[in-house]
Amino acid sequence: MNNLNQQNKNWKSKRKILLGISGGIAAYKIPYLVREIRKLNCEVEIIMTDSAKNFVTPMTLSTLSGRKVFTDSDFDFTIPHVNLTQWAEIFVVAPCTANTLGKFANGISDNLLTSAFTAANIPVIVFPAMNENMFDNPSTQKNLEILSKRGVTVVNPSYGDLACGISGRGRMPEPDEIMKEVLRVLSPVHDMAGKKVLITAGPTHEYIDPVRYISNPSSGKMGVAMARSAWYRGAEIKIIAGSVEIDSYGFEVIKVKSALEMFEAVKNNFEWADYIVMAAAVGDYRAKEFHAHKIKREGKGDFILELTQNPDIAAEIGKIKNDKILIGFAAETQNLIENAVSKLERKNLDYILVNDVLAENSGFQSDFNTLRLIDRDKNEFLFSGLKEDIAFEVLGNVIR
Repeated sequence: MNNLNQQNKNWKSKRKILLGISGGIAAYKIPYLVREIRKLNCEVEIIMTDSAKNFVTPMTLSTLSGRKVFTDSDFDFTIPHVNLTQWAEIFVVAPCTANTLGKFANGISDNLLTSAFTAANIPVIVFPAMNENMFDNPSTQKNLEILSKRGVTVVNPSYGDLACGISGRGRMPEPDEIMKEVLRVLSPVHDMAGKKVLITAGPTHEYIDPVRYISNPSSGKMGVAMARSAWYRGAEIKIIAGSVEIDSYGFEVIKVKSALEMFEAVKNNFEWADYIVMAAAVGDYRAKEFHAHKIKREGKGDFILELTQNPDIAAEIGKIKNDKILIGFAAETQNLIENAVSKLERKNLDYILVNDVLAENSGFQSDFNTLRLIDRDKNEFLFSGLKEDIAFEVLGNVIR
């Protein structure tokens, strides 16, 4: 068994982030963003414009970051606009107003924030936030186009209720979503850029009657971890999700309930994908007869439930996958390797990930896992830790 050198396991921690804040109402979210950054054990330096101080105070941000907050009054011989951008790995501007966007695009360096942007020789990611009409204004769109062509990552605002009282496009993403975008830029590799990944996740519900079903305790966490890690590496993601709530930011989500619905969704989307990851805990059986009304127990003794097999989705896709990479999962309780190798061969998989769901701190519901990756040559690779860390390393092995 090969124990892979997990050199990128902790790549999300101890990063150096420069955060720029311009004067928009969305600045009220920034204290929460700073907390998200600190949760990852990352360092953050902050520059804010004078107008930003109308929405959030330097004292608040200094307390949360544990560092001095830089404003225009610090624009002196210490040349902070140069020193800060040389210190940082990434420059994040949130919120980025129309005014600041215009200055960035046209080389205007009239305050500490815009001067830092001009001096920055690191990745820059901006989060525009403003009234919908301001965002759609041709001048704003032209400025965004200019910045994008220069290599700045622009994350467009989302739809929702705006401070001006209307509902439209203009909302800055939530702090946890901003951090996901930042981590995507900071990912040590982007080796899945341009690739499309289809992932199944979560349990299926096989209904017996309108109020009862057969299922399993899958949380969908491993499937989402695979999706998030592929997204960090640059891929486009579709998730076919069973009956579970998932963190789907950045993904297209197709919701299903039963194994038959999941099978149809996979068949309808697998041609789109370069990689197919079958991480869902799909029910092997469903009720042979669905009862249209709730089954009543009054007047009955034992109730015999007759089951019929569901399609084996991974095996069916294995028959027609052509040059696509097909990755399967095996949740086992005994004979892990023997059962996994059998599934790998029987379903024509390229890789299979197997784990012991009875092991402590592993499998269903847990944020942690211990997985063995087996390839077509029967090589084995062992991974243990947080599911998202495991997923990142698994994908690295698949790419290699």
